[in-house]
Amino acid sequence: MRGIILAGEDGHVTISELVRVQACPVRFYYEKNEPIFESDRYAICKQLSYHLGQLLEADAIWDEVLVVRPKTDPALREFLDICIASCKKSAWKPAAQTDVTVVSKKHGIAGMIDRVAADGTFSIMRAAGAMPFGTYVADRLRIAGIAFCLEEMTGKEVVGGNVEYIPDGISRYHTVQPRDRRQLLTTLHKIRAIHRGEAPVHPLNAPCNRCKYKERCEDSGGHRLSELL
Repeated sequence: MRGIILAGEDGHVTISELVRVQACPVRFYYEKNEPIFESDRYAICKQLSYHLGQLLEADAIWDEVLVVRPKTDPALREFLDICIASCKKSAWKPAAQTDVTVVSKKHGIAGMIDRVAADGTFSIMRAAGAMPFGTYVADRLRIAGIAFCLEEMTGKEVVGGNVEYIPDGISRYHTVQPRDRRQLLTTLHKIRAIHRGEAPVHPLNAPCNRCKYKERCEDSGGHRLSELL
């Protein structure tokens, strides 16, 4: 597992990039050439996910986390214990494969499936808590992107996939809806326009309050962002 999440190779747009553009294309514009580093919490949840469906031994998993990220904050050992306690409340299918790369040449996208069970069902891992019900928009987009890739690779319809919210020990199945596919195609158009040098439009529901580019974005005054950089 790498510490840096890199952009897609061979010109493919990664599903993680699509999620970032969907959240706010303007922020993606500012950060499109910057590497994205995973957090300690993500690293812990990711390592734990490899053991789902098996005996969850906290000490062994923590040792693996420290091999992957030697500088992980020791205080997060308690977070691992909380995650394990939550995951023990549910039954999990063990993974037959992990970190499986999927690609759609038709749509020019690529992504990674965190876990694939022996029956062929797939899951993506999240280091966030679950919603009271349903799945986040970003996770629906991730599932739809993987479905696009798998359908092209296998020639079979992909109905949906699981989202595993590790801190809460919850797995939710999401059935891909037409709106998810439309959202993915729309986001693909946005990211390709950005790569052509076009200034993205600021979305109405962007998470501006916690964005470090808030003032810079407000100062753009409707100009092309490329003129301001």
